[in-house]
This record gives sequence, C-alpha cells and structure tokens, in this order.
Amino acid sequence: MNQRRENCEIPAATGHRGEPAGLHIGVIGGGQLGQMLGLAGVAMGHRFTFLDPGYEPPAASVGRHIQAELDDSEALERLSVECDVVTLEFENVPLASAELVARRNCLMPGPQALAVAQDRLEEKQFFEGLGLGLAPWVQVDSVNDIVQGIRHLGAPAILKTRRMGYDGKGQVRLADSSHAAHEGGPGNPGEAASAWEAIDGAPAVLEKMVDFEREVSIVAARSRTGEICFYPLATNLHRAGILWETTVGTGDPLQSAAEEAARLVLEKIDYIGVLAIEFFVQDGRLLVNEMAPRVHNSGHWSLGGARTSQFENHIRAILGWPLGDPSPAGWAAMLNLVGSLPDARAVLAVPGVSWHDYGKVPRPRRKLGHLTVTAAEPGELESRLDRLKSLVAPPDA
Repeated sequence: MNQRRENCEIPAATGHRGEPAGLHIGVIGGGQLGQMLGLAGVAMGHRFTFLDPGYEPPAASVGRHIQAELDDSEALERLSVECDVVTLEFENVPLASAELVARRNCLMPGPQALAVAQDRLEEKQFFEGLGLGLAPWVQVDSVNDIVQGIRHLGAPAILKTRRMGYDGKGQVRLADSSHAAHEGGPGNPGEAASAWEAIDGAPAVLEKMVDFEREVSIVAARSRTGEICFYPLATNLHRAGILWETTVGTGDPLQSAAEEAARLVLEKIDYIGVLAIEFFVQDGRLLVNEMAPRVHNSGHWSLGGARTSQFENHIRAILGWPLGDPSPAGWAAMLNLVGSLPDARAVLAVPGVSWHDYGKVPRPRRKLGHLTVTAAEPGELESRLDRLKSLVAPPDA
C-alpha cells in the first residue's frame, strides 16, 4: 500500500553556488512537537513553516507561522507549494486536508496512517488484521451495545469514543466498584445510559480493562529508503489519564516482540517518519493499545538521553537521509510538567537533568514542558527521579 503520491521527489539541498543548503519543511500543526521538530531540523540546516490556527503557538519560535484553520484549503495549498516536503506533528489533522496536501506535495506520514490512527475501530481492525494481540473489545453505536458489551466482556470496562480522545478525554469507565454498587452492577441500563450521555452518543468502542503489569511504548523510525530503527522499549506511568513518567534502559525482554509489531505496522502502510505504538503488558505478553503517527511524548527522553533524538530521526526519515543511532547513552527518564512549572533552579540542581519549556500559558492538565534525566546506572536514575518528583507536581495534583 503506497500512501505517497507517485513521483514524490524531494529536491536536492543545494545553495546558489552548488554548496549544501537546507530544505524548506512544512509542518501541519504548531504545538510543542512541532517546536522540537523545528529545533532539531534548524540545527541540521533546514527551515520551517508551520500551519496552525493558534496565535503564536510554540513552534512559531523556530519558524514561520501560517495562522489558519487546518481545513483552510488556501492555506494548505500555500504550504504545499512553498515547501519542499510536508509532515505533521499530530494525528487529528482532517483527512481531507491531508489528502489535499498529499496530491500537491510529499506528505509524510500520509493520509492512510491518519485514517487508521484517527478511528479506534479502524485501528483495532487494522491491528487484528496483522495478527497482533489486543484487549477484548466490542463496537458501540447505542446504549444497548454498551449493556450487551459489558455482559459479554465482563467488568470493569472502558468506553472510548472512536475519534478525538486523548490524555484521558472521550473515555468513561464502567462498572468499577463504586459505580457498580451505585448503579446495580455490570450491564445495568442506567450505567450504560450515563456513559452514553457522557460521550454525547458518539460512535465508540468498549474495551475490557485488563489487569496489566505495566504500560510500555516503542518509538520507531522508517526512512523513505526503507531503513528502520527502533528506540528501546519505554515503561510509562500515567496519572489522571496523562503521561507522567517514562523510563528506558537496555535489555527489556519484550523489546524484540515490540519491534516486530512495529515493523509489521510500518511496512503494511509504507510508513515514513517516526511512529509510536503503546502496549499493555499482561502475563508477559504485549497487547496493543493504540498507535500515534508522529513523534511521541514517550520518546521525549531521547532529547539528551539517546544518541539521536526522535525529532532528528523524523527529519532524517522524511528526507531519506541515513537514520541516526537510537540507543540510549546510559539510563534515561522523562517527567512531564503539567499544569504548572516547578522552580527551575531547584530542578536543575539535580545532576543529569535537562529542562524543556514549551512557552505555553499555564492551565490545569496542560503539558507545559518536560524534564529529561540521565544516569549511568538504574539505581542512580531512580535516585534522581525521586528528587525530581519531590519538586514536580503530578498531573492530578
């Protein structure tokens, strides 16, 4: 399956005298992921234009900003014509917008990856078609589907809208102990009706909540040339539905299985760029949760923690340049800064810490930045993380 238009060629990067020169990269979206892509690409000699509806979004600090809605055909046309290649920094780009850009320029990743990732039903069917394991689930289009789904799957379960949910949004838990006691237990029509109302009757999927040992993710990059590299499997800790902490090391026993799952996805849709896949670990095996066709929050540790960051490798991948070494330089971790920023001086007094501020106005549950911390040994990393956690408020604080 080819998601790119035919003859999608990127011009040679040469200056007016034939010397090497950077390319003009367009990015749909201008948030912190775009900002970090821009920082990586500018250091490689490229320049950027970001299309984003916001006023002075984070990425505007590292490139030109076209302020327009993501379905503005005139702005999309301008981005397509003026840039040498176009990529994106988040998956909820309107599919019609992605298809418009793909007809006019090289868009990587392309519309097919978005079509799969934007719809949880399509995504689950895609994973099952590849033979990957998932938590038990059913499709939901009515209150009765929820009732029957709970009776089929058992409790507890989680109802997720097919589209747009992230960081715990668009999700409702059903039949946990308090809810079941109040509403009468699994499969209760009152509980189902409340959940259906909470998601405004949107098409959804109902998933059995598995008793998992940990949540992990793999970040991978695939180049235009077909070259693939994998970052080490990351262990993730969420608080209040938001990623709070990511840690990585070496020798995870599930690394090979995660790489094989990612390779199947990358090659099936001829994916170009960085892709992340999240899993639950149950009884020592991987169950796919979801994929993100972009650079990913759980890969932020690679800024200073890996020999080549996920952001640099995304730029290399879409240009067809050789991919960089994704291996960690020791042990590394990332803490998200959510809702408010801690005291920078106190944080930076902890050895091995890097500070990343996205330049956003603080508000509850908003990701304002992140910290990366590295260490030579796992015990040393844990000690440094404990010091940081005494200084940084978690998402549910």
